[in-house]
Amino acid sequence: MGENNLKRVLVTGSSRGIGKETALYLAKNGFDIDVHYAGNEAKAKETADEIKTLGRNAEILKFDIKNREECASALDGKLYYGIVLNAGIARDNVFPAMEGDEWDEVISTNLTGFYNVLKPLVMPMISNRIKGRIIAMSSVAALSGNRGQVNYSASKAGIIGAVKSLALELAKRGITVNCIAPGVINTDMIKDVPLDEVKKLIPMKRSGEAKEVASLVNYLMSEDASYITGQVISVNGGLYL
Repeated sequence: MGENNLKRVLVTGSSRGIGKETALYLAKNGFDIDVHYAGNEAKAKETADEIKTLGRNAEILKFDIKNREECASALDGKLYYGIVLNAGIARDNVFPAMEGDEWDEVISTNLTGFYNVLKPLVMPMISNRIKGRIIAMSSVAALSGNRGQVNYSASKAGIIGAVKSLALELAKRGITVNCIAPGVINTDMIKDVPLDEVKKLIPMKRSGEAKEVASLVNYLMSEDASYITGQVISVNGGLYL
């Protein structure tokens, strides 16, 4: 089976925010989508229904990305052209006050989740000669750090290292592995951020839209991006915190 015969993409955390916008953007460009969620089935169903109205197939998958057994069970036998590792969490706190569970939860979800999701899926891509696409969401915080986000920055920086190493391993198979580092994007994750103050630090003087991240995912998923791998691309309006 070649890459042109498979148009299915898994987008983790696609019930809302960047994940949902990415799922819809890819569907508009001809991909079938597996919509992943961990808790909100209603929102995941909304995303799937919107994908179907675009004339593409959509399947809903529920699993906790930090739970290795759940990932293995849910993804067993799945074959994808593309995988978008979008799901993640933040538990912000200044380091002296950061509790162990705030560290563990973020690392287990954001970084170990990278392994848990990809491990059942990479070998089937190789075995079926799928010249596919793997795209992981990092963050501007991984590149420059951010106060109150030692845990989050560490997890997202770890993803960058994992992406670069996996890209080297899979390049000869024609599978690209890239990383996107969003800045301040209008989603639920920034609802408590003092935007008026943050915008002063952004050279473009505005926050970004989820569609501006989704469009980059769509490009990296395309045949035109087949020679781009191991890269970290920022979508941040020029912001380096």
